[in-house]
Amino acid sequence: MAATAKSSAILRRALLYVPASSPRMLTKSLGLTSDNVTYDLEDSVTPAAKPGARTALREHLAGLSLSRPPPGVSELAVRINAVSTPHALDDLTALKAVLPHLDAIVVPKVNSASDLTFVADVLQHLAPERQQQQQQRGSSTTNTTTNNKPPIKLIALIESARAVMNLREICTALPPPPPASSSPDPDTSTAQNPLSGLIFAAEDFALDLSLTRTPSLTEFLYARSAIATAARAFGVPSAIDLVCTSYAGEAGRARLEEECRGGRSLGFGGKQCIHPSQVETVQRLFGPGEVEVEWAVRVVVADGKAAAREGRGAFALDGSMIDAPVVGKARATVERARRCGFDVEALMMRWKDQEPE
Repeated sequence: MAATAKSSAILRRALLYVPASSPRMLTKSLGLTSDNVTYDLEDSVTPAAKPGARTALREHLAGLSLSRPPPGVSELAVRINAVSTPHALDDLTALKAVLPHLDAIVVPKVNSASDLTFVADVLQHLAPERQQQQQQRGSSTTNTTTNNKPPIKLIALIESARAVMNLREICTALPPPPPASSSPDPDTSTAQNPLSGLIFAAEDFALDLSLTRTPSLTEFLYARSAIATAARAFGVPSAIDLVCTSYAGEAGRARLEEECRGGRSLGFGGKQCIHPSQVETVQRLFGPGEVEVEWAVRVVVADGKAAAREGRGAFALDGSMIDAPVVGKARATVERARRCGFDVEALMMRWKDQEPE
């Protein structure tokens, strides 16, 4: 039997920051196509402008329809200010009336579990009916009174040496939902972590360690590998890579593509974007390519026949050995391709006669 595919249920290839202090950019964001749009109340907003940005963002979100969210945006989030500042609580309380429009809160400068539990506790007070679903998710009587919206997800920004050293604590900060009542002996390895994502903030990390960012990004290799590995180890469904600071012209596009390929090779599932022009490239390169998807479909079809007819756990395809880990990766690729918009069923039909060698 092939290994079980491990593919996150969350598709978060591009996470695009939009300054909450810019009404023009807030309006423009509604017409974008991006897996995630994160309205920013932190770095892109000066301290003096934060009250006005909160008001502008609240009015912007209040004007959205709960039944008809922006068609090109899968997830709406807000990056609040760090819990260590006096602004975080003001950010959250200012957003109370429009929390039904949000899918996630991005928490910056997370150094320990307490940074996340603070935000989780505040949300529990501000939106108790919605957040209560986190505790009831395993039950058949899940509360869906708040417009049938799931609980607000939390995404942690990892920005310091301390945060990297505390990844285990951060990834296990939030209590998991109880098992379904119909499953008394659940497979806990497949339970989804209530922490929805980890993001690597390279510029703040470089500042913390007095590093100089270079095109090779080798100075960030340990931190990036640790973050991607921790996300997988602790069931955090999304790991988002560093910002590419170059985006103008051919050189900027080439640099972005190189960084996307490097991030994906380390295990990241997406990348932060600071300009709308970066989104298409990021979503394309963090999704599976056509050749990759076709190969994965062929592996899955051939594996089904090898297992059903001969009970074989390993076989050959195009002269290469295919065993359980390869099949598991192929199944994950097929699942991700389906969520990225590929017509997987058509490919399955095309390769239905694929035989194992």
